[in-house]
Amino acid sequence: MVTPAAFRKLVKEIQQLRAEPPEGIRVVPSEENMLDVTGIIAGPEGTPYAGGYYHIHFSFPPTFPASPPSARMLTKIFHPNVSRSGEICVNTLKKDWKPTYGLGHVLVTIKCLLIVPNAESALDEEAGKLLLEDWDEFCSRAKMWNGIHATPKVAPVEFQTPASTSTSTSAPAVVAPTKTASSVPENANASEPASPPKSKLEITAVPMVQQTPLQPSAAGNAASIIPETVTTSVKPPSVGKTSSASGTENGAAGVVKTTAKRVATGGVEKKKKALKRL
Repeated sequence: MVTPAAFRKLVKEIQQLRAEPPEGIRVVPSEENMLDVTGIIAGPEGTPYAGGYYHIHFSFPPTFPASPPSARMLTKIFHPNVSRSGEICVNTLKKDWKPTYGLGHVLVTIKCLLIVPNAESALDEEAGKLLLEDWDEFCSRAKMWNGIHATPKVAPVEFQTPASTSTSTSAPAVVAPTKTASSVPENANASEPASPPKSKLEITAVPMVQQTPLQPSAAGNAASIIPETVTTSVKPPSVGKTSSASGTENGAAGVVKTTAKRVATGGVEKKKKALKRL
């Protein structure tokens, strides 16, 4: 039994591997015991193991993670680094183990071993010999075993998960905002930053004034607003001006008449004086 701290760390990693599994790798813990874990590796494309699914069982010593877990291949495989009993020869599970490693690291290492077998540390002598001496025969034998023991009619349910819920080891791609600040709808939340629309600025600068037609009852009020000077300016000329003009004409006529009388009177007197002298 591992320590509580190691158990919590292992459970956290299992949850992460199930939520975001590496490419071609799945982890299946037992419902009764979280320390009873099985990893599944999909045979890499371009290898004799393509199309197959290889199950690996893990067991954890009490000193885990200071000591590495043990892994055993449950699926029969023709591979130089896997014995007929399922023992896996990989340095990560031996001298190269580090307490910082986890199940994900071990499964990725075993998957790489399916891509590039290591003939120098062979546990299956026949497979190791064919790997060094006859590559075509090795591939033929490995494909035969893969088709017999590792290729099911239907892929495991763990690999039937939609692609949207499982991710590869590569970083996920980032999506551009389909919407820009200029395309923010009018009913957007106030918390979302957006520049004020032009229409709002125009309405503020030029307010609309509603004009109400003048009611008949307000006619008197409208008349009272007209200045008094305007009323007097539109009156016809006063009668006084006409009278003064007429008076001037009459006065001038009177002066002419008086002068004429005086001239006539003076002429008569001169005639009288002339007659007296005779």
